[in-house]
Amino acid sequence: MSDRQTGTATVERPGRTGAAPVRGSREKARARREARGGWSLLAPSVIILGVMVGYPAVLMVIQSFTDYGVKNKVQGTLPDFVGLDNYIDLITKSDFPAVLLRSLSLMVVMTVLIIGLGVLVAVLMTRLSRGWRITVSVGLLLAWAMPPLAATTVWGWIFDTQYGLVNWALNTITGTSNWTNHSWLIDPMSFFFVLIVIVVWQGVPFVAFTTYAALGQVPGEVLEAASLDGATGIKRFRFVVFPYLRSVLVVVLVLEIIWNLRIFTQVYALQSRGGLASETNVLGTYMFRQGPGDFGFTSAIGVVMVALLLILSWRYVRTTLKEEEL
Repeated sequence: MSDRQTGTATVERPGRTGAAPVRGSREKARARREARGGWSLLAPSVIILGVMVGYPAVLMVIQSFTDYGVKNKVQGTLPDFVGLDNYIDLITKSDFPAVLLRSLSLMVVMTVLIIGLGVLVAVLMTRLSRGWRITVSVGLLLAWAMPPLAATTVWGWIFDTQYGLVNWALNTITGTSNWTNHSWLIDPMSFFFVLIVIVVWQGVPFVAFTTYAALGQVPGEVLEAASLDGATGIKRFRFVVFPYLRSVLVVVLVLEIIWNLRIFTQVYALQSRGGLASETNVLGTYMFRQGPGDFGFTSAIGVVMVALLLILSWRYVRTTLKEEEL
């Protein structure tokens, strides 16, 4: 039936057609305000990062392509552009390749030991009573809180040539005096053994506490169901617990790779106690021992270190970005 037959009239509401554009413009304006608010909150952090990280990084990259040295700094003159000469000399005319291989090998060994022992300690802490768990936690905190230099000094005395506890214990166990005045730092292999002990001892607490906190997120019902299905402890950890820990362990793995690849204090302190620097240098001490005379060459070492760390952590960054997009 028509409007004429029913006697009703159709009334148009003015402004209906323009409601959607008005609503869209308001949403865009609100989004712009929120964006400005977010950037205003991030601005201080961005500025600090730009000044503290961005500027030195850019300056390091620029200097790596020059022959910038002490003479330029003293005389106030500009360095000459040398292109890739510093990088070529780094690979062909120095022992940097050997130092890089040594650093990577140490990083792999220390990272595997730290994560393996840290996860094991975290799992064992879940089986301890409250009193023992507090005792273990305090011991881990003391090891973690000790400064690296102080920890290296203590362990240096434990492995001391004349008064070290390790030499005394080995003489007592073997019933001989073969370990008297035995130097643990003069030989590169035993030097790295002591270094690994120190770094792993201080690195395990972080992994243990992080993993222990993540284990608290595993539902007890799932573990109980796995036990009722006859799954052994190893299978429960592999198929039930590990999926809950994967994201946490990936972060821990990346952090440990970065930290273990740029160790400096422990290596330098042990070298000062009798280690041969030429045979025990890692990337950090190698760059430090190049001296202040050639800033261009040392900048090239720094660029290679940063690039290496970015390559090793890129997979984690890419995975994180994908998870945020989802």
